[in-house]
Amino acid sequence: MTDPASPANQGLLDPVLLRAFVAVADSGSFTRAAAATHLTQSTVSQQLKRLEQQMGYELLNRKGRYAVPTPEGERLLSYARNILALMLEAGSTMQRQRLLRLGVAEDFAGDTLMPVLLALRAQYPDLRLELSSGLSKPLYQGFREGELDLVLIKQRQAEHSARASWPEPLCWMAAKGWQFDSGQPLPLVSFPPGGLYRNEMGQLLDEAGIPWQLTYSSNSLEGVLCAVAAGLGVSLLPARLLRPGLHHEVQALPPALPMELALHLAPVAGPELQFLVREIQHHCDLLMAESAA
Repeated sequence: MTDPASPANQGLLDPVLLRAFVAVADSGSFTRAAAATHLTQSTVSQQLKRLEQQMGYELLNRKGRYAVPTPEGERLLSYARNILALMLEAGSTMQRQRLLRLGVAEDFAGDTLMPVLLALRAQYPDLRLELSSGLSKPLYQGFREGELDLVLIKQRQAEHSARASWPEPLCWMAAKGWQFDSGQPLPLVSFPPGGLYRNEMGQLLDEAGIPWQLTYSSNSLEGVLCAVAAGLGVSLLPARLLRPGLHHEVQALPPALPMELALHLAPVAGPELQFLVREIQHHCDLLMAESAA
């Protein structure tokens, strides 16, 4: 045996070796310990030998009919049980608290998505969910880089292959009673640079030869809708967002092709993520059907 005080014995204890030691101490037999740990008898014997070499003393008395712990082994046994129990508890806790990272376009991050998240929480109460909302392009980039497990975003039709997709008709929105003065640049209300609707507005108006200027920009959908309702300008938005105080019969503005609501899913998806996908698909099917009615 080696000196217990030698540097070789100052390392961390290997839980695999501790598991073999506890199995032999509990059963009194290398054969039964091998069956309990799903290892061969020789492997269990080698693991015990390595642990004894690391500790610097014998842990088991092998001379009788049963293998029983030595006094030193008895002292280690209580530590070994505690170590293995804590590792099992940590592993179970972390599995219960599995993290899902979800990215959602701004107009789906509020009340629209709440029924889905409530269903997910009811099914998996210990699940941790990180929700990011914002512009679709940065969210999709984060998904491609592995920072998000699932994204529900806006894109041009068939721009990226998706798990599921739904047409998203767009329309020009303005405050009720708002009139377009053709002698002035068209005032626009929109999201910051990089926003899909903002890019589409600029492209449509430029192609139609209609001068325009940005009069209000907001990171939030609610901010954009409030600015339009207040008469600060017009905006191109999903038709389903039309609400009292707004109208969509804006004359002389070019029509826009529908966008696409797209669901993108990471290649490896556990049961929690698969459940979330089914809930989102069902919810979006209902929402889009109601909007089209």
